[in-house]
Amino acid sequence: MQITATGKTDLGLVRSNNEDNFYLDEKTGLLLVADGMGGHASGETASKLAVTVMRDYFHGPQIQFGKYNYSYSEATNRLNSAINFANLAVLEAARESPQLRGMGTTIVAVHLNGNKLSIAHIGDSRAYLIRAGSIEQLTHDHTLVNEQIKSEMITAKEAAQSAMKNILTKALGISEDTEAELDELTVFNDDILLLCSDGLNNMIRDEAMLDIILSSPHHDAACASLINAANELGGWDNITVVIGHIKKKKWHFALFKLMEAFRR
Repeated sequence: MQITATGKTDLGLVRSNNEDNFYLDEKTGLLLVADGMGGHASGETASKLAVTVMRDYFHGPQIQFGKYNYSYSEATNRLNSAINFANLAVLEAARESPQLRGMGTTIVAVHLNGNKLSIAHIGDSRAYLIRAGSIEQLTHDHTLVNEQIKSEMITAKEAAQSAMKNILTKALGISEDTEAELDELTVFNDDILLLCSDGLNNMIRDEAMLDIILSSPHHDAACASLINAANELGGWDNITVVIGHIKKKKWHFALFKLMEAFRR
């Protein structure tokens, strides 16, 4: 399998600076969305640093950071290791600079390896899978209200109206002990991945996001339409959208890779 991807980020209509960052690399199959926090420029610094460190990790020797989780594949452990490295980098940056203390960021990351998708996230930026005309949320928000839902203290409807819905229970760069939540799944031809910051999903229902993506002529247009829809409903936060389309590799692409291997 191979992935084609596009992404877009927007300030929104209320915030004075954009603390979101994203990264996509079709060659390595890596997609990232990060939503910084900490006020002033520190949230933007945290999200940019996390994305940069993870990007560089996948273009380097990929040394193991943290414990190897034998419940998951080597590819998923590499993704988790990249997040662990980013967590340490954000922590260290905050320790060295007083004006950055307390900064942190969410992170949602997916990595395609063959027909297997590795997923890792911290915080409330989300990953969705669109398959056969349906949308499924792949991640679980690390927020206070989501913990209350799981404990049956409040309903999902009450959570949507809660003033505490954006209070995170976990974020990258806050503690050395912070661990990403991991998952992996098998993907199929024409699966679509949607990664976003909460500036999108807090404004638009999942079904509306699905309709926009499926009705758009191409994924660049879908990203723009999703952001426009969030802004039309208030644009209360920064909005970041990444869309990845999974397709079977063409036979000539596989032949090219084979010839490349022989040249080595």
